Amino acid sequence: MNFRRPRPEEPEINLIPFIDVLLVILIFLMLSTTYSKFTELQVALPVADAEQARDRPHEIIVAVAADGRYAVNRKPVDGRSVDALAAELTAAAAGSSEMMLIVSADATAAHQSVINVMDAARRAGIAKLTFATQSSNGGPKP
Repeated sequence: MNFRRPRPEEPEINLIPFIDVLLVILIFLMLSTTYSKFTELQVALPVADAEQARDRPHEIIVAVAADGRYAVNRKPVDGRSVDALAAELTAAAAGSSEMMLIVSADATAAHQSVINVMDAARRAGIAKLTFATQSSNGGPKP
């Protein structure tokens, strides 16, 4: 007779079903996730609700029309080149280094037109630049 006690069997953990379930969950999440495409975003600019700045005596306002025409302090600029705009900005600044340039661009103006204003301001030596927007309730804000 064998009086020895049988050794208890060690429990064995089977990981294969666990991995199968995790893979099914992963596949489900991958298929149900929606991905946004940033190239298809519709952007409407410009609107802002920041507080309006107070008294600025040394400012130059450059208006950019939707078709790319410029006006410096309500005076139309002859031509659409950066050099012509820089000459007008230099004349409007009159050598003052404390001038603030306010770009008031149409929402449908070409991006290149606004970049041209920024380049002309750099050439004219104007370092302070801001953009005019309109608040969401319709009033203009510099």
